[in-house]
Amino acid sequence: MRQDVRHVNSYRIGEAATLLGVSADTMRRWVDAGRVAAERDEHGHRIIPGARLAAFARELASPEAAEREGLPSSARNRFRGIVTEVVLGDVMAQVEIQAGPHRVVSLISRASAEELRLEPGTPATAVIKSTNVVVERT
Repeated sequence: MRQDVRHVNSYRIGEAATLLGVSADTMRRWVDAGRVAAERDEHGHRIIPGARLAAFARELASPEAAEREGLPSSARNRFRGIVTEVVLGDVMAQVEIQAGPHRVVSLISRASAEELRLEPGTPATAVIKSTNVVVERT
């Protein structure tokens, strides 16, 4: 389908990839495979309407997707990434995870950090369950 004007809330392949924390090549493969529908702008570039991208992002992060990976949980905020730093104290540990463009810092018990064998380079998922989350429009 040809678009005459790029919608304000539509994204080029690279922008969509950045928002989902994947490579542009992965995003292109998903579009080519029909997992998410794209349109063409007036220059012939593929764009993904914001509502479609949001629906696809929800599908990727759905509880069912976590269950398929053997990780059922009531927490809906899951950020897969890599541990970048672990600071061990006497009782607590500060763990930093880089999840795509997001830096997540958590304070956990030293015993938990040691039990999980967390160190820089370890793959990890930050699972966040909170009733106090600030949302800012960017």
